[in-house]
Amino acid sequence: MGNSLKAIVAFVPADECQKYLLEDLEEMPVDKMVDLSGRQLRRLPLHICSFRELVKLYLSDNNLNHLPPELEQLQNLQILALDFNNFKALPLVVCTLKQLCILYLGNNKLCSLPIELRLLQNLKTLWIESNCLQCLPEVVCELSLLKTLHAGSNALRTLPAQLRCLQELRTIWLSGNLLSEFPPVLLDMPFLEVIDVDRNSIRFFPSLAHLPGLKLVIYDHNPCRNAPKVAKGVRRVGRWSEESPEPRKRSGAVIEITLDEKLSPPPATKPESE
Repeated sequence: MGNSLKAIVAFVPADECQKYLLEDLEEMPVDKMVDLSGRQLRRLPLHICSFRELVKLYLSDNNLNHLPPELEQLQNLQILALDFNNFKALPLVVCTLKQLCILYLGNNKLCSLPIELRLLQNLKTLWIESNCLQCLPEVVCELSLLKTLHAGSNALRTLPAQLRCLQELRTIWLSGNLLSEFPPVLLDMPFLEVIDVDRNSIRFFPSLAHLPGLKLVIYDHNPCRNAPKVAKGVRRVGRWSEESPEPRKRSGAVIEITLDEKLSPPPATKPESE
């Protein structure tokens, strides 16, 4: 069925039309996974909420802006993908799914996250990239098991000091934001393994050599005058990294050496565990 036909049928709320979009998905699959990505859905079919043993639900790339309260029945759900939809606020019913480990919210229109998100204490991976966040919601700092945070392509200028409480956090992606300085709180997080601050407005990088867990720092496309100092074995991606030296001062002048190195972005495909 072509996407154009799906788009037309999606406007018709009749049950028969919704079933047409679902291609006769009437029973829960044996693998306990339902993938309804790219179906032009405007509402979640209620019978999906009857699949109480469901573990993975992918609703990416639809036209959803709300979810039914019946979603609360999916108490075994571990992975929920809501990215590439039209959510302006996270439906509170999502915060009742306490077994969630991975939550994809990228490419929506979120300006904040509800305080109820703190109920998701099993969450290990959170994708909130490409939204309308001007600050990182402090409730994220209460997700004690969080290991991976994707918050790129927002409008973040700072990070909350409470972020240091996330002692399980290993990877943080902050590319494409409005950071004018390297977030000080990251200097107090020795357990971090990957830091990505590509495509910001950072002019100076402090030393990161004291971070024993660090494996990779991506700092390219910033108007910086120095590369961050790192411990031996840590990979840097950016100007004056391993492939070329930092600018040399000669008679008070700075000689710039450019490096045309492409950034390796976060994985385009969604991992099922982090």
